[in-house]
Amino acid sequence: MSDPVRRSGPVLIRAATEADHPRILAVADDWWGGRRVSWLAQRLFFEHFADTSLVAEDDNGLAGFLIGFLSQSQPTEAYIHMVATRSDRRRAGLGRELYHRFFELARAAGRDTVTCITAPVNEASIAFHTALGFSAELHPDHAGPGADKVVFSLKL
Repeated sequence: MSDPVRRSGPVLIRAATEADHPRILAVADDWWGGRRVSWLAQRLFFEHFADTSLVAEDDNGLAGFLIGFLSQSQPTEAYIHMVATRSDRRRAGLGRELYHRFFELARAAGRDTVTCITAPVNEASIAFHTALGFSAELHPDHAGPGADKVVFSLKL
């Protein structure tokens, strides 16, 4: 079955606001292929990291988002926590554009490295990040016993 929403018009990318939180919760699981991930998009990101999180909109509404922040413990790093795009905007450069806008924010804040993680089974994420130039390293037990993660790092 095809997606009833069709790509239309230009995309506006802006800083997130608290009002975006329920909108993102409403689509996150669906945009991640039905996996339950909405719990990762906690309100605190929209309260405390809105200026480094991004929302993309087009004529059909919410087209994508990126939740990211500047590390307080690692003063040279910025971290991308979560990103997703609406199905009709995939493979059209929106994810890449969200990342590049975040890179600009990180550079402007004096950061020279961007990091993020994914599960080793997420082949699409690994391919996307490596295509953007991120290095990828498997970290066993990164998120706890038996919770291996691929850690990505990109020097800006």
